[in-house]
Amino acid sequence: VRTSRPGFVLADYGVSAVMLVVSMAIGLFHALRKSSQETSIDDFFTGGRSMTAVPVGLSLCASFMSAVQVLGVPSEVYNHGSKFIYMCLGQSINSLLTAFFFLPVFFRLGITSSNQYLKMRFGRGMQLLGSIQFLVVTMLYTGIVIYAPALILNQASGLNIWVSLCSTGIICTIYTTMGGMKAVIWTDVFQTCVMLLGFLAIYIHGTILVGGPGKVLEIANNGSRINFDDFDPDPRKRYTFWTLSVGGALVWLAMNGVNQAQVQRYISCRTEKHAQWAVFVNQVGQYMIVGSAAICGIVMFAYYSDCDPLKSGRIASPDLYVPYFVLEIFQNLPGFPGLFLACAYSGTLSTVSTSINAMAAVTIEDLLKPRVQHMTQKKLLFISRGLCTSSPVLYGAGCLTLAALSSFLDWGVLQGSFTVMGVVSGPLMGVFTLGIFIPASNKLVGESFHPLQDVFVPSLNLRGLHYFYSVSYLYFGAIATSSVVVVGLIVSYVYGEMRSEKNC
Repeated sequence: VRTSRPGFVLADYGVSAVMLVVSMAIGLFHALRKSSQETSIDDFFTGGRSMTAVPVGLSLCASFMSAVQVLGVPSEVYNHGSKFIYMCLGQSINSLLTAFFFLPVFFRLGITSSNQYLKMRFGRGMQLLGSIQFLVVTMLYTGIVIYAPALILNQASGLNIWVSLCSTGIICTIYTTMGGMKAVIWTDVFQTCVMLLGFLAIYIHGTILVGGPGKVLEIANNGSRINFDDFDPDPRKRYTFWTLSVGGALVWLAMNGVNQAQVQRYISCRTEKHAQWAVFVNQVGQYMIVGSAAICGIVMFAYYSDCDPLKSGRIASPDLYVPYFVLEIFQNLPGFPGLFLACAYSGTLSTVSTSINAMAAVTIEDLLKPRVQHMTQKKLLFISRGLCTSSPVLYGAGCLTLAALSSFLDWGVLQGSFTVMGVVSGPLMGVFTLGIFIPASNKLVGESFHPLQDVFVPSLNLRGLHYFYSVSYLYFGAIATSSVVVVGLIVSYVYGEMRSEKNC
């Protein structure tokens, strides 16, 4: 194993630059093609609701299968084994629930923002709360996503992290602003292909260096990394069949079922059937990307079985396993490390462009439009483009700050991003669940509670709390969602009984 630090050469930067140029060209193409036809914010944010299943499905896949997964999934498989592939089962459960229960509600209402449903169901106050929650969680998640490729550039070339962060934001802003939702979707299609190509190159060359597929499996099995038989129900274990399938399903449901960035793609389809098929195309894409990333993690473990780069001090965090591995195995093949950088950047560009477009949509539809109902479509379209341009300024300060803070995460970018989605999006997922499935729930249930009183507590026994905080991070979303649903059910029942007695 090489002990010196590998790095990029000119060809690697060239390959990465080509990917960035193609992404911007797609945005320019749609800007020139649609400039005369795009006359409303509906065209800008939903592509005129004319998209078909395959491109939207691949865009859904790319939107959250970002550089976080490109770096995080192989690292998790390297450390915890092949059982991580059960995450695909959780994703499948999410896809079924999304396609047949949540998606039809949003599509049939003809709304642009998922938070508009909250207004119809619970009132303006809940819509504002949902909008603020979305903006917060998007900035948190995007901050982690932007940080991930900056790690790669820093590892490969020593390039200042802030240069990488700013360049990513500028590139995404250009093609999102120029081409709107269609540019975002078609760029995501291209970037999904780049991610798959990058993983394929890593798998093939890494396997050859180890000695073939049989040797890879032998080493991985001897190292207890082929471990599909972990059905332990203990919620404190990081990864088991149950944490990945059940906990993973609810985390992904919060990301795909009600998240504005994904809902905006569903409603861009020409029919509800196209939207449902897009969800299943997305699922196939997730199988391919998560499966490819997991296989690369196994190959990486086999390659480093005798000399772990983290333990030997050659890398500083688990998130750097993959970039270091790529730079090392492709040291004599200029251009291939650049393909991996393009792979990671593809995921980041798709996520950031999605976030910019979705935050602009929420700002227009939920915050601005209700206050300027008499504004013409032309003016709203102009403001929408302006918001996409200024989003990195308006929201970017928070994203960049959080990207910098991500460097202090001890648990890695994958756990950080899933924790953010579970903790922040989980409660809102519970609100949507109550609204869609529980007819008795309403905005007035809180009125049945009395004001809280001050109580003096002389001492507090904290024994046993460490067991609670040891719960796997994949259950955070399940805990948040179920807490809201259970409390909402109880309060709805109590409030309903009180109203019945009052009417009698």
